[in-house]
Amino acid sequence: MAQGRNEPSMDEILSSIKKIIADEDRSKAGARPKAVADPIPSSQPDDGILELTQSVEASVEEEAESLLDSQKAHNLARSFSALQTLSEPGAAPQIVKSGETSLEGLVREMMKPMLKQWLDTNLPVIVESMVEREIARITKKG
Repeated sequence: MAQGRNEPSMDEILSSIKKIIADEDRSKAGARPKAVADPIPSSQPDDGILELTQSVEASVEEEAESLLDSQKAHNLARSFSALQTLSEPGAAPQIVKSGETSLEGLVREMMKPMLKQWLDTNLPVIVESMVEREIARITKKG
């Protein structure tokens, strides 16, 4: 391929990248961490973080309540808990309440006729070929 006169070659690009990386490594190695003074022990327990976290969580909950009505928030929480349960390894699928239809049930009902047709068409051929292979394997041993 013909390159333009002003475009750098691949080797030039790679060498400039290597140079930049080497410069960064040298600057990191040369910089020494500053000494940190020991914290002054206080007579009171350090609960400032907990209070801050608790107040932030409370404000987030209040904000969430104002954006969604309680019924929608409850439905959303239930959906997320169901999703979390399904994503856990070894978790048993949740049983659908009577009268409700699950997506899995719908798919199963839709697939039954197609599966029956496929099995009617392909199962005899599959069984025949497997029997022939097994007979050939047994007769070669004997």
